[in-house]
Amino acid sequence: MEAIERSTAISLRPFAGEEDFPRMARVANASMAADVLGIVRRVEDIRRDYASFHQWDPARDMRMAEVGGELAGYARTTDWTTAEGSLVLGQIAFVHPEQRRRGVGTALLRWIEARQREIAAAREDVQDAFHHAGLSESEHDRAHLLRAAGYAPVRHFLTMRRPDLEDIRDFPLPPGFEVRPVETSDLRAIFDAHMEALRGHWGFSPPTPGAFERWTQSRLFQPHLWQVAWHVASNQVAGQVKPWIDFEQNATQDRRRGYTEFISVGAPWRRQGIARALVARALHAQREAGMTESELGVDAANAHDAARLYEACGFRVVQRHAAWRKRVEAAVA
Repeated sequence: MEAIERSTAISLRPFAGEEDFPRMARVANASMAADVLGIVRRVEDIRRDYASFHQWDPARDMRMAEVGGELAGYARTTDWTTAEGSLVLGQIAFVHPEQRRRGVGTALLRWIEARQREIAAAREDVQDAFHHAGLSESEHDRAHLLRAAGYAPVRHFLTMRRPDLEDIRDFPLPPGFEVRPVETSDLRAIFDAHMEALRGHWGFSPPTPGAFERWTQSRLFQPHLWQVAWHVASNQVAGQVKPWIDFEQNATQDRRRGYTEFISVGAPWRRQGIARALVARALHAQREAGMTESELGVDAANAHDAARLYEACGFRVVQRHAAWRKRVEAAVA
């Protein structure tokens, strides 16, 4: 990986589009390698993801930081509104490890916060607004930067992994429920049931217009792997686990990992063993698809003690994360 010239002169410029993607891949991959995140981003991955963004103005919502004419880091802002009406202003940022603690991260953070104050000020319905960043426990430089800027961890999360897909315990569904192949006509009911089941979870954001359509076009949309339990008497979706496989990361990391994700059970059917049964079925589905391990993420403070359920299914904690926040004072009435 080519070195970036060391200099104290930092300049910020707008996103230049296609020509920036190779530079972004170089910076992001160096950053993630330094932070031991186990992720590799190819140019085509970044290009695809940026093409899928909606309600995003690249000229105003992203900045590239250059040092000595080379890209040293970049950042973009994103936002969403929680069910309680709070505006959460997220940030995605990378700084090349050779340029850390030299002012690049600080310059990008100042730009992010200024832009987010503009966004919050333009929202007349906002009562509360927060700068938000998600960090893994290994991102020490980023944590140092955010702490110095007044951020603090407000919620903790776990990455759990099942290192093999052998000896999967079978947990039966309770009487009155069945799993059946997913049909196209079922998709809306599955989507709506998941959104309803997530209400009350920390940070839940109600779906925005077009969310259903974007979901069906996502690369995570792999219904042939899904395990959806239906309540037979009412013909309602009772619970679901929607596994997916990241073929691109598996190729770059030389692994065969699936993801046991998008897990939910509707309020009327909780505490009956539905989630556990569906997780076991999801593990079988991933093994049948050729995977040899599986991973999931969970809120460490989940009200339903989900981490213990996943431990019973063979998952173990491999990494910890936190959501860091700071109030946007200018947005408070």
